[in-house]
Amino acid sequence: MEYNILKPEFQDGIAIVTINRPQAMNALNSRFFAEMDHFVGSLKKSDDVKVLIITGEGKAFAAGADIAEMVNMNSEQGTAFSKTGQNTFNSLEKLEMPVIAAINGFALGGGCELAMACDFRIASTAAKFGQPEVNLGLIPGYAATQRLARLTGIANALYLLLTADMITAEEAFRIGLVQKLVEPEQLMPETIAIAKKIASKGPNAVKKVKHVTRKGFISNFYEGCDLESKEFGSLFGNEGAEGMQAFLEKRKPVWNK
Repeated sequence: MEYNILKPEFQDGIAIVTINRPQAMNALNSRFFAEMDHFVGSLKKSDDVKVLIITGEGKAFAAGADIAEMVNMNSEQGTAFSKTGQNTFNSLEKLEMPVIAAINGFALGGGCELAMACDFRIASTAAKFGQPEVNLGLIPGYAATQRLARLTGIANALYLLLTADMITAEEAFRIGLVQKLVEPEQLMPETIAIAKKIASKGPNAVKKVKHVTRKGFISNFYEGCDLESKEFGSLFGNEGAEGMQAFLEKRKPVWNK
């Protein structure tokens, strides 16, 4: 597939995909979802990519869904457009590799929802966040009503969803929406450094951490514990054996792909 909106690049086991539609503040449209679906599908077939970073070109990470595309939709079309976005964002959660949002600017509406679908978020101090849908007489369509409360607590989520306030990166960090703040010029170097740190760990252990944590989060505590025990044990005799032996021998482990 030829990418018109996404700009992918690869370095040292890291995939970086930039939303490259700055003239529209990287607004998310049907073409974006088709390209992201294709790109995520290609990553599923790759053993070389260990971590995915998503960022935006220009002043925005992504400033929402494309209103010009939505304005004439009827109810059925609106529902389908919501499902399209939800399916794409759910595919990021289901990727075996960690997905990091590097939030360079405005992350509003669907852009904030995209960031929340990533495993964690590194933000520039210049970034802004918000869910302004009620200003348009709408509600979020890409799972903000579900993810935001799980990340920040229900009161913080309802405050943002109901007021449509745009908040600073510092406030997003305070409520737990963002995990780390950096100066704008350090956003990509710092995010890439974090991605490389993760990529240096046991590759199967990294995949299993994501799987067990995400599956456990939507399961009950004891089901999650059972899954953790199973996956913990599955690493003995292979990757875990190499990691523990390397520790005892005071050397760096040699991981298999």
